[in-house]
Amino acid sequence: MPMGHTATAQAGSGGLTATEHRLANGLRVVLSEDHLTPVAAVCLWYDVGSRHEVKGRTGLAHLFEHLMFQGSAQVKGNGHFELVQGAGGSLNGTTSFERTNYFETMPAHQLELALWLEADRMGSLLAALDEESMENQRDVVKNERRQRYDNVPYGTAFEKLTALAYPEGHPYHHTPIGSMADLDAATLEDARQFFRTYYAPNNAVLSVVGDIDPEQTLAWIEKYFGSIPAHDGKPEPRDGSLPDVIGKELREVVEEEVPARALMAAYRLPHDGTRECDAADLALTVLGGGESSRLYNRLVRRDRTAVAAGFGLLRLAGAPSLGWLDVKTSGDVEVPVIEAAVDEELARFAEHGPTPEEMERAQAQLEREWLDRLGTVAGRADELCRYAVLFGDPQLALTAVQRVLDVTAEEVQEVAKARLRPDNRAVLVYEPVTAEDSAEGAEEAAALAGSDEIEEAAK
Repeated sequence: MPMGHTATAQAGSGGLTATEHRLANGLRVVLSEDHLTPVAAVCLWYDVGSRHEVKGRTGLAHLFEHLMFQGSAQVKGNGHFELVQGAGGSLNGTTSFERTNYFETMPAHQLELALWLEADRMGSLLAALDEESMENQRDVVKNERRQRYDNVPYGTAFEKLTALAYPEGHPYHHTPIGSMADLDAATLEDARQFFRTYYAPNNAVLSVVGDIDPEQTLAWIEKYFGSIPAHDGKPEPRDGSLPDVIGKELREVVEEEVPARALMAAYRLPHDGTRECDAADLALTVLGGGESSRLYNRLVRRDRTAVAAGFGLLRLAGAPSLGWLDVKTSGDVEVPVIEAAVDEELARFAEHGPTPEEMERAQAQLEREWLDRLGTVAGRADELCRYAVLFGDPQLALTAVQRVLDVTAEEVQEVAKARLRPDNRAVLVYEPVTAEDSAEGAEEAAALAGSDEIEEAAK
């Protein structure tokens, strides 16, 4: 039977509690009771993401996320969706650099169904995985790439900036969507080996939050997951560490059909889970977190040189986090004008730091975001899994906000001075071109290269 302990409410947890358990096969289980509404959330995190992929097989983690909805031994085809939605629930899955997750929110009396469904595909997906389902989902993922990345304005910005910010060969150099060529190259045996390596109970954390009976829930989990064998062949992810500062500005100019010029930049920041990362989060919130931020007030309200300006944090545990700047220019304003104003504001912030009012507002904003995440059963289940997988302790999810509130203005100024510098960023500049310009450029390239492929691409 599963072993576990009960956690009492910790200071700064808002009275929330969670219990932790581990099955004999290594599956970690986290339960959190919440009887406010008659619903229950199931969240399952696998410790695998795009950072675990190898060159030539990018996008495999995301492709496999889709394959997990293609049926298992007892659930055929689209049955997972049909059963959950037919029971009044909702579901989905996502893939990131550092994990793949699956989740359902169910009426409380349908909790057993969600647990059975997750256990069935963890234990028996290979029984249903064949060439037909592989080709079906390969096409779905390629179409997703077209719709979300290749064929929308600024769609490849994340991919381009990530490739600039993390050097060639770094595990975070490529994004989870993967390349078209690698998606085409993935074989059925690649997918099967991926499942055998990473989709094991000892490489997962299961959280259940909501209107639950913990004893009954644990009994169901033991019944459905307990017989799934562990697997010990998982390789360690490649080292993602890098120097604190890039050492020079990296820059790329992109000429595409976009609505306006844009300045985007990624600054190398401290790893998630550190006090310095929390300080960086506060710095970016003061500088670009919403319409009360410094950059928004300067660029959009005062100078009217931009129509949008934001600065946010992409938290990463296995590599340096990224401070993500995104500014869309107004009218015919040139990017150098925007860039000069941004650098001026960052230099002023590094010299003087945040005001007491800015610190109070930024901390309140991050506290509200934390409350929003933990205020729903689905959000809390996800946070418990995140802290268990990435930091080894789900209880940290319940006290995360206190660590942000403990950060001082001096620490915020220090991280800004050390990291928000021109020699510590990758920059992407978008310059609009018309469809005619694009076609003419492609035709000229084709004529110069004499390439049939380029001629075809220009059509």
